[in-house]
Amino acid sequence: MDVHLKGRYTLTLKESGRECDYGWVVGAQKLFHNPSLKDCPRGLSSKHGTPMSLDEAAHKPHDRMAAYLAADLAAVNALIRDRMASEHAPRIPEVTAHLVEAGGKRLRPMLTLAAARLCGYEGEHHLKLAATVEFIHTATLLHDDVVDESRQRRGRPTANLLWDNKSSVLVGDYLFSRSFQLMVETGSLRVLDILANASATIAEGEVLQLTAAQDLRTDEKVYLQVVRGKTAALFSAATEVGGVIAAAPEDQVRALHVYGDALGIAFQIVDDLLDYGGSSTVIGKNIGDDFRERKLTLPVIKAVAAADEAERAFWRRTIEKGQQADGDFDEALAIMARHRAMERTKADALAWAAKAKAALTSLPPHELRDMLADLADYVVSRVN
Repeated sequence: MDVHLKGRYTLTLKESGRECDYGWVVGAQKLFHNPSLKDCPRGLSSKHGTPMSLDEAAHKPHDRMAAYLAADLAAVNALIRDRMASEHAPRIPEVTAHLVEAGGKRLRPMLTLAAARLCGYEGEHHLKLAATVEFIHTATLLHDDVVDESRQRRGRPTANLLWDNKSSVLVGDYLFSRSFQLMVETGSLRVLDILANASATIAEGEVLQLTAAQDLRTDEKVYLQVVRGKTAALFSAATEVGGVIAAAPEDQVRALHVYGDALGIAFQIVDDLLDYGGSSTVIGKNIGDDFRERKLTLPVIKAVAAADEAERAFWRRTIEKGQQADGDFDEALAIMARHRAMERTKADALAWAAKAKAALTSLPPHELRDMLADLADYVVSRVN
């Protein structure tokens, strides 16, 4: 029997059952793919700044948005299934389904749908744009897992592990091609320009990360360029094209872009924090993976900037040279604690979430606008 068909992937995360550590953070994987935050309600806040009740936590912003946009999402899912089909290469829908049907919350396409509806759009082109965004996202995940030699995503084996690297890369290329077919069908050159630029920025960000990730000269400005490429570019494009297809006023289109950009940056910072302050059951990967893979994420960049000579020698050995030994991860945590790197990184995440919410004030009052504001709070809720 083909391993990739066995139970449609049997590797799942087991809940540890331990009490939550409220001093740390929950990352993107846990926030949107493993909804057990009901067991850890402290730290969640409503848009009014008061603690979220268990009932509020059970109705998370993206869940409420999904319910509001249920008909649109159903149409997008049908479109995705139709366009990921291949008459001549059955491996394409097999590999694609591994990620597309993996239980993800469709956050990025949902942002496109929400932005379009918020701006009063009544047509159907937003469905094609939402599918486009999901295809671009899925293609980048397939490519990233090959580049990073990843073995697990969302608590399950990666496509490159179940099949092979060649299949992952080529199917990713196929999805990029499908995404361009879809965006062209909207007939909007501006939409094509936005999404094509986002695709180029994503690739540019990944290449920049290859050269910057293990260089101690990498500063916060370069880190932000990487994050804007690998994460925020698609968030901002997803929200911006929703406003464009709705023919919204320019100030509203700009506001949607700023919201998506800031939300994406906050989203990635929280994800990077998680590698130093979460648990493997929370994030669907091993704690310290970024450290072991020698990635200079924001907590480390802040610690390096404040390091004395002995600490800098430690970072040179472990990050630049890759000479890591038992106990080095604990030492990295101790150095970051001495310089309050985690706390200062959390403050940055909160500031970006606040910027995302502030951008929404330019948009018309709407239930979806409130949900988008709550989503910004929710992304960083565990660092409050």
